[in-house]
Amino acid sequence: MENQKRVKEAVEKYGAENVVVLLGGAEYEAAGLAAETVTNGDPTYAGPLTNVQLGLAVYHIFEPDFKEFVDSDVYDEQIGMMEMVLEVDEIVAEVSGIRKEFSTY
Repeated sequence: MENQKRVKEAVEKYGAENVVVLLGGAEYEAAGLAAETVTNGDPTYAGPLTNVQLGLAVYHIFEPDFKEFVDSDVYDEQIGMMEMVLEVDEIVAEVSGIRKEFSTY
C-alpha cells in the first residue's frame, strides 16, 4: 500500500508522462498485479490506486527495453543469476502484455 501511495504522489508531482515504473518481482503473477495496479488501478480494491487509472509506462528488469540501458557487466553482476533461475519469458510476457493493454505512455 505504501508503494501505491508513493507512485500516486510521484505522478501528482511530476506528471504521469514523466514517471516510469520498473518492477523486479520474481513471479509473473506478482509482477502482473503490480503492472496492472500502476496502469489500470488496483484490481484488489485495497490501496490508494483503487479506481485510479494512471496509465504509467511499466517495465520489468528482465525486458530487453530495460536491459539495453544498463551496463552489461553491472546487469550480469546484479541480475544475471536471477535470469537463470526464474521464469523470465513468463514474467516479460505478463508485464509487457499489461503495458500494451493499459499503458498510455
